[in-house]
Amino acid sequence: MRDTKLKIFSGSSNRPLAEEICQSIGVPLGDATVTCFPDGESFVKINENIRGADCYFIQSTCPPTNHHLMELLIMIDAAKRASTQRITAVIPFYGYARQDRKDQPRVPITAKLVANLLMSAGANRVLAMDLHSQQIQGFFDIPVDHHFASPVFFQYLATKRSNNLVVFSPDVGGMKMASAYADILGATLGLVAKKRVNANTVEAINVVGEVEGCDVLLVDDITETAGTLTAAAKILKDHGARSIRAAVSHCVLNEVAYERLKGGLIDELITTNSVPIDTRGLPITVLSIAPLLGEAILRINTNESVTSLFKIKGF
Repeated sequence: MRDTKLKIFSGSSNRPLAEEICQSIGVPLGDATVTCFPDGESFVKINENIRGADCYFIQSTCPPTNHHLMELLIMIDAAKRASTQRITAVIPFYGYARQDRKDQPRVPITAKLVANLLMSAGANRVLAMDLHSQQIQGFFDIPVDHHFASPVFFQYLATKRSNNLVVFSPDVGGMKMASAYADILGATLGLVAKKRVNANTVEAINVVGEVEGCDVLLVDDITETAGTLTAAAKILKDHGARSIRAAVSHCVLNEVAYERLKGGLIDELITTNSVPIDTRGLPITVLSIAPLLGEAILRINTNESVTSLFKIKGF
């Protein structure tokens, strides 16, 4: 039975998603003032009694990343000081996740720093979706429910069946994820080997797998500049791919990405509403993760299994 003290609040990063989550599970969105002072400092006030409540704060830490992260920390602190029973940070998109290890001297592990900040602020639990790397869960000393967007993608892709479907990973790091998608979709598996020239430029250098005359599905967890995706799409088209779709959990697109997508190398970019996205008339399909996250919130609230929501248990 659902706890009557279940409370859901939203930050400013993706309020439409929070409203959709609440609508999907029949819980009103909590009343909170989330704004900024004239100097840019964040201000949060929870305008209802949450003493002893099970509170969920929905906030993607997408650009402007630092502002949205700080806003989330302030919301958590406000709830802790209001004597709430449990605080769950619902982070559909976890910013700074790509800085998850020291890959060169004298650099930070920012994904771990963000975990420390969330715990210090007072979060008791984290609900995230498609983290850039699984080990980020281990950066926390509190429970982390790591969810996947895969059920949403599978439901949509079931309407786009192809007899010649091949799932490609645009880089070596995504092979486990691509393999899981290929198994579920009954497709073959391939890999595009890449070389990163700089932060914004990627060069695809080789293709592993059959592609000629096939419908290709590229899978990845995040794209920002679309460099990896378009480089992979170009070399796959050169090798005879019939069509190319890309399924990407988080599209944090900048101007460079939009210009690359205008090139038409990718026939359809399929993503979720984990972050706000402007399609700008491009072939971008946005799928809603609200019912999935809403069901997860209900299950956490009632202490039920969350893992059973997914065919894929981990990449």
